[in-house]
Amino acid sequence: MRYVAPAREAVDPVVFTHAPLNGWNDYADWLHGPRWPSVDQLNARWPAGASERFAIQARELLEDGLHYEERIATRGLIATREANWHDLFNAMVWLRYPQLKRALNRQQMAEIAQVGRRERSRPQCAQTHFDEAGVIVVVKDPPLLALWDRHDWYELFWRRRAAWQDGSIAVEVFGHALLEHALTPGKLLVGKALAVMVDERVDRLDVIAHCADAIAGGRCLRDPQELRPLPLSGMPGWHAAGEEETFHRHAACYQPLREGRRYPAPLAVSTLP
Repeated sequence: MRYVAPAREAVDPVVFTHAPLNGWNDYADWLHGPRWPSVDQLNARWPAGASERFAIQARELLEDGLHYEERIATRGLIATREANWHDLFNAMVWLRYPQLKRALNRQQMAEIAQVGRRERSRPQCAQTHFDEAGVIVVVKDPPLLALWDRHDWYELFWRRRAAWQDGSIAVEVFGHALLEHALTPGKLLVGKALAVMVDERVDRLDVIAHCADAIAGGRCLRDPQELRPLPLSGMPGWHAAGEEETFHRHAACYQPLREGRRYPAPLAVSTLP
């Protein structure tokens, strides 16, 4: 069933104090209050030199006949619906992760050149899944990846609960649909993840740059099966019921590993020689 976001006035303000929305407080003026930000206000947040701009998705814009991705690539215009949660979160992600968004656009354009506007290739599906529901998961402790590989959710999220709090494993939320779904309190969220194995000295900006380079270069997101499901609601602080052990034994978001399902090796980022 297609998700329908609550009306702005119906959103419970408490959702902005919990993960993942509490990680976006630099845009609090757009998220709180009775009025939607205008497209001009969104554009005012671009850094100097940015080549993209948000543009109201009106008939006049769409009359150029371009595909959404073509319009970004050729005109630098990101079609944006006014008074719309999905597109507001998309704008926020563009502003925080422009490298990743540009990398996805580059690969979408390459696929359009191959299959045309009316077809969707396997790489395009993978790229869209990541754009909508993507997370980057940074792993410093290899045994955690082994637990994830076999969907041992109880061990990963309950027995190894401290790992999510001490930095042994961490998540960057990229998918704007995930942020939109978080407007509904208690909703069980599952991300489509790129796993990245790092050493202790790698920082988050290095990880993001590495992922953007891998996407732009066509070295990942070539098939939806590359993306690992990650039940985000199992992380500490993400779901009220997650404070109880029973949640981690029976949560509906904890799906078993399908027979024959295997995940690709994670991306690797290291400062070691």
